[in-house]
Amino acid sequence: MTRTAPREEIFAPKPVPGAAPAALGSDDLIELLFFAYRDFVGDPDRILAAYGFGRAHHRVLHFVDRYPGLTIAELLDILRITKQSLNRVLKDLIGQGYVAQKPGSSDRRQRLLYCTESGAGLAADLTRVQARRLARALAAPDARGSPEDFLMAMIEPEDRPAVQRLMARRGGGSEGRVGAEERA
Repeated sequence: MTRTAPREEIFAPKPVPGAAPAALGSDDLIELLFFAYRDFVGDPDRILAAYGFGRAHHRVLHFVDRYPGLTIAELLDILRITKQSLNRVLKDLIGQGYVAQKPGSSDRRQRLLYCTESGAGLAADLTRVQARRLARALAAPDARGSPEDFLMAMIEPEDRPAVQRLMARRGGGSEGRVGAEERA
């Protein structure tokens, strides 16, 4: 029988490298995740901007490239977006030749999605920049100790000191927050 660590042990605060010795909690992990996500999607965002595309286009390209023949219904289920949102994005990708749709072989009403050669190339470029960021973060010696360390390693190196200063300023407490009575 495997031993499960007590909740206190699992969520025990760990210091952020270079930050003040304030306790790290789930709020800190959430904050680091925001910064790591910002930089993780920022790389492809810059590439997509040159095409007039955004993050929704990236998500569609990602899944259509990895699952050729994906149906519209499956894609809607994966992305959890409305048909209207998906139709707008698909119209762009199909219209510019990055995605093709074909009728299903058993049900001709089905629309199966495939990346074109240029769509697969763009998807590969987007994946490459994100894989590079992940590889750098995983290779960083200080990223192996904790989730906090890994998330910090995902953030652009020149931005880390500012993130650390910001997080140290908050110090995990609520003293800097404005209460309802102060807002009124």
